Amino acid sequence: MKATAIKRIEIHGLWGRRSISWTLNPDVNILSGINGIGKSTILNLALRAMRGEPLPSAGCSINITFEPKEATSIDYDLIRSFDRPLMRSDMLDKLSDHTVLTEVDWQLYELQRRYLNYQVNIGNRMIQLLQSSDPKASAEATSLTWPKKRFQDIMEELFFDTKKKIDRQSNEIIFEQAGDRLRPYQLSSGEKQILMILLTALVQDGQPVALFMDEPEVSLHIEWQQKLIGLIRELNPQAQIILTTHSPAVIMNGWMDAVTEVSDISVDPLLD
Repeated sequence: MKATAIKRIEIHGLWGRRSISWTLNPDVNILSGINGIGKSTILNLALRAMRGEPLPSAGCSINITFEPKEATSIDYDLIRSFDRPLMRSDMLDKLSDHTVLTEVDWQLYELQRRYLNYQVNIGNRMIQLLQSSDPKASAEATSLTWPKKRFQDIMEELFFDTKKKIDRQSNEIIFEQAGDRLRPYQLSSGEKQILMILLTALVQDGQPVALFMDEPEVSLHIEWQQKLIGLIRELNPQAQIILTTHSPAVIMNGWMDAVTEVSDISVDPLLD
């Protein structure tokens, strides 16, 4: 049975001694704390556990409980914000688009494929509705297109100052600017990052999912940081957002109550 949200993350033996007990909100969760206190480690251990991967040390254990309690797993997405160069490989050399050069580029490349699948699924559901005899089917079919249109509107609002517009006739993400056509990999670091985050939220197709992000504010303008959580929730209200941050701007628009300090959920027996 799939979960609608992660309810609690418990870690024992973090760095050989510390224990973590974190009760999560079903919507937005923001982990904060000084550098080196373990924010990213907590997220990475939770992801390892959900993938069934071994933990880094024999003395470390983790338990994740879900909502509802009968659930044993949850769908999730991970967004990596740090834009490091990709190591060349046979797989990358076979790509037709050799502008895929960084980790963010690669995530965008994979999202392009998910975006195509998303559109096919929406189209199939619309056909089924329009072929039914339900008098409400036409309105329901039209509503299926709203998230994609809203995503396109949001991107053009964010990119207004640079006059970039999405080609709404294309099945791929293509931008137009002063007569030029731009693929996602040709955008600036901040533009790639906001596109990657919001496109991930869109292709989740309104389904319950845990969305993990480690310092998503990297490269984002402060105004985009302030809007970030609200825009994700607009594109997928069913997403449970779990992120780490150092930026006050990310929590500025009403998310202060969603902040958890690592020091408030951890116990170190050697210090108690």
